[in-house]
Amino acid sequence: MEKTKLGITVGALGAITCFSGLFAGYLVTIVLAGYVLLFEEDAWLKRTCVKAVATLAFFSVILELIGLVPEAFSFLYDVASVFDGVVSFGKLNQIISVLTSAIGIIKTIVFLALGFKALKKQTVIIPAVDTLVSKIMD
Repeated sequence: MEKTKLGITVGALGAITCFSGLFAGYLVTIVLAGYVLLFEEDAWLKRTCVKAVATLAFFSVILELIGLVPEAFSFLYDVASVFDGVVSFGKLNQIISVLTSAIGIIKTIVFLALGFKALKKQTVIIPAVDTLVSKIMD
């Protein structure tokens, strides 16, 4: 098995980086990816670490885009209230909440799959993220 300069296997460091995306967030994931990009030689490991950061950013962008919908309707509500109008978006907020929860579940599953696959030095194909990583890495 290939070892990193830290003395652990390449797959283990890839898995740690993927799991950090799920459990530790941006700071730890970016620090680990930065270390790998600067000091490690393995191309698969570099690609995996960049993919972990890109996947984390992908889910954040999706959640922010969904979060724009209630903000836009809140703006409309505020405008309507200026003119003594009444607007209700109760069901919309419930739908947004369901979507946010579903994306959270998908994010957890994706990062767990990335981490466990990385232990075997494999990956999970995520078309949008893989396209971005290929543009960055190639």
